[in-house]
Formats: sequence, structure tokens, C-alpha cells
Amino acid sequence: MKTIKNLFAFAAAAVFALTTVSCSSDDSGNNGNEPYVCETCADTPDALAVHDNSVRGVYKGIFVGSTGTVYIDIQNGSNDITATLVIDDETIVLTSAVEVIDGHPYTAPFTGMYNGEEISVILSVGLGGSSPTMISSDIPGHPNAVFTVFKETSTSMIQAFEGTYTRTGGETGTFNILLSTALNAWGGIAKENGETDTTNVSGTINGDQLVNDQGVIMGTLDGDEINGSFQDNSGATVTITGYRTL
Repeated sequence: MKTIKNLFAFAAAAVFALTTVSCSSDDSGNNGNEPYVCETCADTPDALAVHDNSVRGVYKGIFVGSTGTVYIDIQNGSNDITATLVIDDETIVLTSAVEVIDGHPYTAPFTGMYNGEEISVILSVGLGGSSPTMISSDIPGHPNAVFTVFKETSTSMIQAFEGTYTRTGGETGTFNILLSTALNAWGGIAKENGETDTTNVSGTINGDQLVNDQGVIMGTLDGDEINGSFQDNSGATVTITGYRTL
């Protein structure tokens, strides 16, 4: 990857450009005047309070290497252990038979079928639901998928945004984000189109602004949209756009 680390890790100055988009790509009746709304996204946390400090509960994630989201339910109100993976708008349900043992960390493979082939992802969770990590994945056609996963609690809903970035000169790529307004925190993954390297980026939410760990304002959160532009350290303009999908 030629420039992406400079784009997101070392951006030097930020100037916002807010935009308005239509509700969906096939909705031509509003002429772009209505804000995008994720009609299928939750308004409140799905996670039950009894699991806030447990391996059990709800985990939400994003990935690049194509693009998509993952929703993991570990016995959140039932005995089921499932993961719902959405890849390029296609939904795949995965399951795991590994039991949860109270007071222990949890590592489990989730398996299912995708385009007639078996796929699997392996989730690792620390004590009390800490440090959820997708430690490996085997997804035919997506050999370099990289995940970021957060645990949702009953007081901190996790939202996932899928988006893109463009850079002066024609560079384009995927930029997906997880955030919690309750925690005033966010994290994301960026990948330049045609490349395999990825860059993790994270930061805080200040009002409606997403600020990275270097203090650069990278985007504005407006309902179910994220939009912004800034200049990187070479003077090129980088523009990001994202829409909530989970």
C-alpha cells in the first residue's frame, strides 16, 4: 500500500465538507434531499445487561477484504451461538458448538456455507468479554479479510459504518468504521483498492466529530452518515464517506 498509512495515521490538517445523500442507491424519488437512514439498524443496544461483564452477549464488527459486517450472538437471551456475516450485501449465518464456561475466556470457530463452500472465522474473547478479536478467517474469494470487533453492552450500543475514501490523484479505497457514541470512541480499517495491506485507525468522538489519535478531525457523524475531508501531510485532499449498515 503506497499512501494509506500517511492518509490516516499522519494526516496534518482537517477541513470538513458535509454532504447529503439519498436514502438508498435505488431511491430516486427524493432527489438527494433526504438523509440516509439505516432502516434495519437498531436504535437501542441488543445486548442484555446480565451479560455486560460476561463472555456472553453481543459483538459487532466490520471487515475489509471486500467489505462487510459481522454480528455475533453468544447466548444473548438464548442458548444459541451464532455469527451473521454480511459480505457485499450477502448474508451468511455461521454457528459454533463451543460451549461457554463461566469465568474463562472463549475461543471458538464459527462455520457456515458461502457460494457452496464452507467458510469459517475464529473468535477469541478475553475474560468478561474483553478484547474480542477475530484471530483468523477462511472465506473463499476473500483471503485477506481483516476484522475489527467490539463488544456491545446494555448501555453502549455499537454502530457499524461501511464506507470509502478518495484521495487527490485518483487513489480510492474502503474505509469501514465501528463506533459508540455512549463511549465517545471509534475504530476503523482502511484498505486501498487493489492492495492487500490494511491500516487500523482509532480515536474519540467529540460532539459529532470523529477525531483520530493524532488529534485530526476526520469526519462528522450525522445520524446514519459519516462524511468529511482533510489534507494529509503531503497536501493531498482525502475525502471519506460512510453509511451505517449495522
